[in-house]
Formats: sequence, structure tokens, C-alpha cells
Amino acid sequence: MAFDGSAQTSRSVDFLDLRFSGLDIDAAVDAAAVRASLDLPFAYVATPNVDHVVGLSNEPARRALYDRAWLLLNDSRILEKLAKRAGLALPVATGADLAERLLDTVIDRREAVTIIGGDRDAIEALKDRYALTDVRWHKAPLGLRSKPEAIVAAAAFAAQQPSRFTFICVGAPQQELIAYAMTQHGGARGVGLCVGAALDFLSGRAKRAPAWMRAAGLEWLHRLASEPHRMWRRYLVTGPKVFSLFAAWRATMAA
Repeated sequence: MAFDGSAQTSRSVDFLDLRFSGLDIDAAVDAAAVRASLDLPFAYVATPNVDHVVGLSNEPARRALYDRAWLLLNDSRILEKLAKRAGLALPVATGADLAERLLDTVIDRREAVTIIGGDRDAIEALKDRYALTDVRWHKAPLGLRSKPEAIVAAAAFAAQQPSRFTFICVGAPQQELIAYAMTQHGGARGVGLCVGAALDFLSGRAKRAPAWMRAAGLEWLHRLASEPHRMWRRYLVTGPKVFSLFAAWRATMAA
């Protein structure tokens, strides 16, 4: 399969009204690395998880953000398990794993890397960990979603940088809005990575769940226990709605 920027149609998985690219983490890293090495217009990777799927059901207008993505990767073991119940193979390729693998194996320490989101401490910690010497950072303001001018400014900043990789770490749907806006800049190049909390993990600000918890689909439980005041609503109120969405989707597919 050629990873030249074309849609990954031979592996695509249609699930919960999203067309996932169907790539595992190895294939996703290879695809991003190849695309970034070519002089092609900017393209971005979105990594939907349960929270994204529920958010999309509440705000159908978000669909354009996912339809426009070059790669749509599954960021959830829960979605993987639900897809399996429907007879679909939906590999997991999380945003955090993708970002870590690219920084570990693909990105040169001296090349320009653009980051949207985070604060100065997180950026400095990331630079120290990976010995990055040319980080182009844009500090996005709080309440980004309600500030369209700030989204445009972030997109314009990133589009002007010579980076092969742009990490957009401001949560959904803000990060996808920025990436989408970047596609409107004719001169923008490289690959955008909408990877949410990856910056917190990679900078050491937050600790990821142990590998066994991730493999068992329990990373959500680790995050809930680590940040109960911030995460309880997502995992105990909003997240469970995915099961009713799955049931409705399955009923529609069977009709």
C-alpha cells in the first residue's frame, strides 16, 4: 500500500458513522513518516476516542473535521472491543503512542517541530526529554473553542513554520478546528497530529497507565483515578453513552 497522502481505502473501517483508516500503530507511524518526507500540502491525523464519538453525536457539525482528516485513527480500546462485537477489526493507534513513536524514531532532534498548546514548563520538559533544539511553540488561550480568531491565529502560526510535524494538543474539537483551518492555507506543508493529552504524557506532567491496563482497555480507569475532579464526568456520565450509540448504530446496520 502506498502512503503518499491518499486515503487508506483498502484498510478503511466504517464504524459508528466514522470512516477509520484501519491502521495499527506501526502502519500509522510509517504513513506519517512518509507523508512528512514529501512536498505535499498539509494534511492532518485525527485520533477519535469514546469522548469524540459521543461529542460528534451531540454536534453533527463536527463531522466535517473528521471527514477532512487524512488519517482517522482509533484511540480507544473500548471502540476496538465494540467494533469486534460487530465483526469488525478496528486496530488501536493512540495519539499518545503515535506522538511518542515519531519523537523516538522519526523526528531529528535538530529539525523544526511545531507545537500548539501546553505551557512553557511542558514545552521545556519536552525539549529536555527529546533534546529538541528547534521547537516553534504557540500558546493557545483558554476557551479556544469560543474564540474563532484564536483558532485562525493558531492555524496561521503553524502554517508559516517549516516543520514536517505539527503537534496540536488542545483537546477536541479545538485541535481538529485548528488542523482544518490549516488546510485552508495554501502554503502549509507537513503533517498535523491532533493528539490531545499526548503533550502532558510526553513532558512527564501526567503519567500514562501501565501497559497492562492499556492492553486491557482500562486506561480510562487510570486517568479517572489520577484526575477524578477533571475526569469523572467524561468517564462516568458522558462516556457510557457510547454503548447506546453502538446499539443504535448496530440496529441501523441490521435494518
